[in-house]
Amino acid sequence: MGCGSNTSTGIALIIAIFFTVVHTPAVVAHIIKRAKRKVPTRRMSLQLLDRTSELRILLCLHGPDNISASINFMEISRGKSDPGLLVYVTEMIELTDQIAVTVERGEGVETTNVKDKDVMAMRDQITRSFQAYIEDDDDGVTLKRTMAVSTINNMAQDICTLAEDLMTALIILPFHRTQLKNGKLDGGNQGFRYVNRKLLKSAPCSVGILVNRGLGSLGKISKTEASLNVATLFIGGKDDREALAYTGRVAGHPGIKLTVIRFLVDTSAESSRIAAYRVSLPEKGEEIALDDECFAHFYDKHISGGKISYMERHLTNAAETFSTLKSFEGKYSLVIVGRESGLNSILTKGMNDWQQCPEMGPIGDVLSGPDFSTTVSVLVIQQHRHKGEIDGLDEEFNIM
Repeated sequence: MGCGSNTSTGIALIIAIFFTVVHTPAVVAHIIKRAKRKVPTRRMSLQLLDRTSELRILLCLHGPDNISASINFMEISRGKSDPGLLVYVTEMIELTDQIAVTVERGEGVETTNVKDKDVMAMRDQITRSFQAYIEDDDDGVTLKRTMAVSTINNMAQDICTLAEDLMTALIILPFHRTQLKNGKLDGGNQGFRYVNRKLLKSAPCSVGILVNRGLGSLGKISKTEASLNVATLFIGGKDDREALAYTGRVAGHPGIKLTVIRFLVDTSAESSRIAAYRVSLPEKGEEIALDDECFAHFYDKHISGGKISYMERHLTNAAETFSTLKSFEGKYSLVIVGRESGLNSILTKGMNDWQQCPEMGPIGDVLSGPDFSTTVSVLVIQQHRHKGEIDGLDEEFNIM
């Protein structure tokens, strides 16, 4: 009886030691990997990017319809050839049962492969288009390929993982609505809208949402003659400062005719109601100081020398802001704006009452809305921030 007990104890001890020796490294590795994901990383944004470092962008596509607009976005983002631009062209592929059986996953971020014929044909078309662009002029631009293959629910997290591993400063996402032949935008893909919203909440770097309304049909952008009219709107806040940082790269392109438009509160017509609203936001004092410092630096570097045009619009309320935005129709091919542009400003107060896409912010929602121009593309930029700092997004958003 005692001998059997000792034997059982010995076997149990051997099994315990075996599992400890064999499985502990794997468990520890998993814990470390999980912990690394939870540890706050340094902020990755355009405004804080070291000027001696290349700009790394994760450029996402839904499919071939996004190719031309994405290439033109790359072109205007080139900046100076030194330190250059590194772009990871990334398809967002929804994982279906049919595709799942063809997926081959490797260890690295660029080793996943999909054998589905339709996916392979799409990827080949995208690769050939971007490769042709690079072969035509690769000065300062490095192109790499990857993809995010996952369910809609998990895609945002997979893109976040890609962005972290590749140390990108900016993720560019297509707007969930696609332009139809009549110029209008369709009803949109609610799955991709869900992904966009989740990324705005959790991305490890800055995020841009690109609304293509003609940017993809412009053809090749000239490098010798200013042929593309672009405007950047500035009301204030960290997202507008990030949009201004991106605009600094666009300013270096010889084919871009760039205008920066600053919206300011018309203090000459300021009523007691406006004054009361401003006083109720004490944190705005610090934000205004940061805005002025950022804008002064940008002005000295790009505007004072005549490189780009500058306009001011002195407004009193959201109605005047809306009218001013409508006046841009037909003047610009692309408008760049921060996502939370003017979020706490009297110039946008009340705009959220009729917002269709709150994730685009008050100004971005107007510019990307169905009642705006069918020929003005929009780039809405959000500066990287930690979770909990995002305004205008619900905790949960249903796909349907």
